[in-house]
Amino acid sequence: MQEDLLGFDDPHAQYGHAPVGADAVLAGLDPEQRAVATALHGPVCVLAGAGTGKTRAITHRIAYGVRSGVYHPAQVLAVTFTARAAGEMRGRLRQLGADGVQARTFHSAALRQLQYFWPRAVGGELPRLLERKVQLVAEAAGRSGLRVQRTELRDLTAEIEWAKVTQVVADDYPAALAKSGREAPRDPAEIARVYAAYEAAKQQRNVIDFEDVLLLTSAILEERPEIAERVRSQYRHFTVDEYQDVSPLQQRLLEQWTGGDGGASLCVVGDASQTIYSFTGATPDHLLNFRHRHPEATVVKLVRDYRSTPQVVHLANGLLSQARGQAAQHRLELVSQREAGPEPVYREYPDEPTEAESTARLIRDLLGTGVRASEVAVLFRTNSQSEVYEQALADLGIAYQLKGAERFFERPEVREAGVLLKGAARAADDPLTSGAPDLAAQVRAVLATRGFAPTPPAGSGAVRERWESLNALVRLAEEFEAARTAAGESADLAAYVAELDARAAAQHAPAVEGVTLASLHAAKGLEWDAVFLVGLSEGTLPIIYAKTDEQVEEERRLLYVGVTRARRFLTLSWSLSRSPGGRASRKPTRFLDGLRPGSGSSGARTRGGRGGVEPGAERSAARRARGPVKCRVCERTLTDAVERKLRRCEGCPSTMDEALYERLREWRSVKAKEQGAPAYVVFTDATLTAIAEDVPGSLAELSRISGVGAMKLDKYGSDVLLLCAGESPEPVGETDREPEPAPSEGEAEIQAENEAENSPEK
Repeated sequence: MQEDLLGFDDPHAQYGHAPVGADAVLAGLDPEQRAVATALHGPVCVLAGAGTGKTRAITHRIAYGVRSGVYHPAQVLAVTFTARAAGEMRGRLRQLGADGVQARTFHSAALRQLQYFWPRAVGGELPRLLERKVQLVAEAAGRSGLRVQRTELRDLTAEIEWAKVTQVVADDYPAALAKSGREAPRDPAEIARVYAAYEAAKQQRNVIDFEDVLLLTSAILEERPEIAERVRSQYRHFTVDEYQDVSPLQQRLLEQWTGGDGGASLCVVGDASQTIYSFTGATPDHLLNFRHRHPEATVVKLVRDYRSTPQVVHLANGLLSQARGQAAQHRLELVSQREAGPEPVYREYPDEPTEAESTARLIRDLLGTGVRASEVAVLFRTNSQSEVYEQALADLGIAYQLKGAERFFERPEVREAGVLLKGAARAADDPLTSGAPDLAAQVRAVLATRGFAPTPPAGSGAVRERWESLNALVRLAEEFEAARTAAGESADLAAYVAELDARAAAQHAPAVEGVTLASLHAAKGLEWDAVFLVGLSEGTLPIIYAKTDEQVEEERRLLYVGVTRARRFLTLSWSLSRSPGGRASRKPTRFLDGLRPGSGSSGARTRGGRGGVEPGAERSAARRARGPVKCRVCERTLTDAVERKLRRCEGCPSTMDEALYERLREWRSVKAKEQGAPAYVVFTDATLTAIAEDVPGSLAELSRISGVGAMKLDKYGSDVLLLCAGESPEPVGETDREPEPAPSEGEAEIQAENEAENSPEK
């Protein structure tokens, strides 16, 4: 048999096994899901609401087609948008007896075809795939005569990606930008120059980027009819998941795969009410206009919600009932299939720290009822909102994991700011801070040297997020000074820097079992038993730079996505001011008007929820007001994070028990391997060094070592004390090396595109 273009046997050869148990695949499907599964011919459009089992429906459709003999598995291609979703689809298909079906991302499928056809269509080897654009974009900006800050590079890169997926060349970028209504991060003509220089640099280096993979594959199929025919003879049946998120470029490639006339068996699945990525070039138009392009299409609506309680679904439906625009005209009215649960809770707080601390206490109470930490999520609009929730959870010893963003103190701008603040704190009579009237003013003066201004920049993206991060440091200074003043203590820059280091050192939480902190965008496709939607105030949701009706409606859809992540418990909250004692000028998001108790179209405040300053807020504030740490050898005030953890200067003599340190490292490797997590998740090297230098003899002594919080004390305390006493809590021998760090986005995509071990293509 002849080998096909992706390594399969000849798809035209006779299917090797007879149809077996095809009807069994349909067992357990509801009537609408069954209608999807049995619609094997012609164009099919599945409009699937949140939690309605769309993945179940489309995987059973493919499996039913394979097991009934209608589909040859090698002739089926299912595409989606993330490697995680593609992997989940492959796993379900294997369980359903549909081995051999390809489930890939758009980029992965296109890359395989490009690698196969490039030598015969173009000649030579395929240019190297550029994993990350940022370095080359920086070079292109320099060639264009522009001085670009590091934080602006991501925005420039995003603009280039948007232009390419919407099939806009550099010369046409300014006009396309104006037509789209997007707000550019800088002058459009400058971005166009960088875009052109970037494309020239790629050509000189003989490299291509991920958008080029789609562009080049489409171009080859358009220009070489015999190659296009080869692909269309290979693939007869297509399924496209999350069809509301396709870009014009992806739609162009899909039309080349199918022939564009609808003759291929094409099934698209999506929900226009979950379109939240328009800033990347995604558009629901292809989904909404599918029936116009294919009048003969079978259309099935999935509205039975198996995820959320009737109370959560009622709120979700209410959100969309107020929506406007084309997507709103095609909204789906969900019908919950679950038993009744608690009503959504609405909470109003005087300020952001109180909101965060109260949310953390509610989560602690929820965990006390038996809900697992991994089944709880705190969702916010922007990544810059995460820090206060990270700290609030850490203060209560609640493990958490941050999804889709760096930890606050690991963000480049925060790390750089920390270095600058340390330098200013060490310098006597620093001219930057000597004239500042208070601590917050000193912090602003230092950060101003890196472009920080009291007024936020226009638009969204990395520049805005950088400002939010630096502004969070200013707010922390205000809160720190207020707490110290209330305690009758002074608040100087050195004490503030020490506080920052203490906060940073406390934020190493296990990533395998913890409360999820995520932006609403990063939460798409996930679900939890309990969801806390926080920061729901005007200016944050909808975000302040959402100006047009279309942009505001996308913000509404973003809240809808957040609401529909909850299975049972849902809490929605906002604060009236940013900082304690601030003017209560904020209003809850307009999207909740008429939906929350006590509100109407005018947006009156809710009577539900406790709000106010809850018990425990003062205690948390006092905890944040810790004093400086001094070296236990020379008594010098310590400002460096590692020195503070060790409680000694770097140059002061160490008393480390090296044998104990090695035992601790071996034990940590075993624990990390058991958890499938990096070693630092258990304890950092600095914490192990501190334990080996100041060997604890009791849990109380161990708890005083920085980096050993309440949860780690409970989880690992007895093991560590046994090791310190010279005993082994369990056999510790040779172990595999510690897990490698998680790959970057580009590396992860490359791995997904070339994965073999767990894919049916192997």
